[in-house]
Amino acid sequence: MRILVLATGGTIDAEYSLRGEIEVGPPMATPILERARTVLDVTVESVCRKDSRDLDDADRDLIRRRVQAADAEHVVITHGTDSLTTTAEHLRGVTGKVVVLTGAIQPARMSDTDAAFNLGLAIAAVQTLPTGVYIAMSGRVLPAGAVVKDHTRGLFIERPAE
Repeated sequence: MRILVLATGGTIDAEYSLRGEIEVGPPMATPILERARTVLDVTVESVCRKDSRDLDDADRDLIRRRVQAADAEHVVITHGTDSLTTTAEHLRGVTGKVVVLTGAIQPARMSDTDAAFNLGLAIAAVQTLPTGVYIAMSGRVLPAGAVVKDHTRGLFIERPAE
């Protein structure tokens, strides 16, 4: 099974510049997976390096095109958490693929990060789920549209019933 990881930036890839400013750096999925010593066939590609608050519909269309054009049927997308649910919903309707979006509340470069846990959850989920679009965060995997970010607690929860 081939797994494609599409990196879009966000907190998971954030780093401090020499000027002390937070910038989106290169994809952290590669070093995280190298440390995990996985034997999976995983390819990491960068789509963009943006804070998710700066993503717009043109970026989401690009992400969707990359997912649809991928020769891999299993796609993990690393994404900033502020608009992760918006992008997941934008991808609903993609056919023939298992797509799992994940990210981190704290940058992967920090010692107190959830990045490796969330990426590992997403890699496991993409191998076991049926086709569709999902979010893997905070120890849960839920379908797109069924998840919201709880900004107060810094985690993703199931969307409350309306």
